[in-house]
Amino acid sequence: MSTTAREGTGAAQAAAAPAGRPEIPTRLLVHALVREDGTVDAGELYTVANVLGMSDQQVRLCVKRLVAEGRFTHEGRGRKAVLRAVADVTGSLAPDAAFVRHAYRQDRGLAPWDGVWHLFAFAVPESSRAARDALRDTLLHLGAAPVQGGLYVCANAVEGLVEAQARHLGVLSSVTFLTSTDLRIGELEAPRELAAALWPLPEIADRHDRLAAYAESCLAELDGSPEPTSVEQLVLAVTLAAAFSTAMKPDPLLPPELLPEPWPGARARALTARCWERLQHTTRSTGVSQRPSLRLFRLYADALANVQGPDGEG
Repeated sequence: MSTTAREGTGAAQAAAAPAGRPEIPTRLLVHALVREDGTVDAGELYTVANVLGMSDQQVRLCVKRLVAEGRFTHEGRGRKAVLRAVADVTGSLAPDAAFVRHAYRQDRGLAPWDGVWHLFAFAVPESSRAARDALRDTLLHLGAAPVQGGLYVCANAVEGLVEAQARHLGVLSSVTFLTSTDLRIGELEAPRELAAALWPLPEIADRHDRLAAYAESCLAELDGSPEPTSVEQLVLAVTLAAAFSTAMKPDPLLPPELLPEPWPGARARALTARCWERLQHTTRSTGVSQRPSLRLFRLYADALANVQGPDGEG
C-alpha cells in the first residue's frame, strides 16, 4: 500500500492505535508539531489531527484562536497553509531536562537519598494571597507535600528553587527553611511509612503503569511491518510525549529508598527511553529528517541525553 493511501486511512489507524493512547487537546497538538524552523505544516496538522479523532472544524477553530492570541501567524489556505510560531510554545509537551535526568539517575542508583528531609514553612498574609498561592504551587510542582497548614516537606534538596521563587514573589521574609533527619508525624517515623502517608503513591504508580503499557505498545508498533509512515511516526511522537508528561509531572521523584518495591516508575522510564530512541532512529531511516525535525524531538533528545546505562536501559 502506498504511503499516501495509508496516511489517508485515519479511521483504520485510529482503530489500530497503541493501547492506552492519551487524549491530546488540539492546542497541544499544534504546539507539538512546531518544527525547528518554527513552522507547522497545515496538511500534516490536519492529517495527524484526524488520526487522533479531531475534526477539521475543530482544528480550524483552534488555529484561529492561536492566531488571535498572537502565538502564531497564518499563511495560505486550508491544508496548504503554513503556521509560524511567534514564540517557542513546545514546552507544554516536553519535560524539564534536569528533572528527567535526575529521575534516570535515581533509577540507576546514582542519586541515593542522604536521609535528609527538606521542610518549608510560610505564613503569607491574605493581602498577598496571589503570591501565597504561587509559592504553594511551586512547592507542589517541585515534589513537596503538605504536612499541615503552611508546612511542606520534600525529599530532594530544592531550597535554591524555592528561595528564587519566594524572592521573585516578594515573600522571602515569610518563608522558613529547615532540614531534619528525624521527621515524625504522629506515630509515623519510618521513612517509607511517612512517604506513603504524605504522597499519593498508588495514583502515581498507576500513571507509570499506564505509561509503561503505552510505551510497550509504541515499541510493538515501531517494530512492526511495514515501517510506520511519517504521519504515524508523528502521532507516536506526540502521544508518547503526552503520556510521559502525564506520568512525570505529578511525580515528586522520591528516592528509591522511600518507595515500595518494585516501583513502576523506573520501568516506565526505561521503556520510554527505548521507545524514544527507536522512534528517532525510525524517523532518520525513513527520510522524514529531510525536512526540519520537530522541536519536540530536540527537547526530548536533550532531556534523555546521557541517561541510558550500559545495558541500553534507563
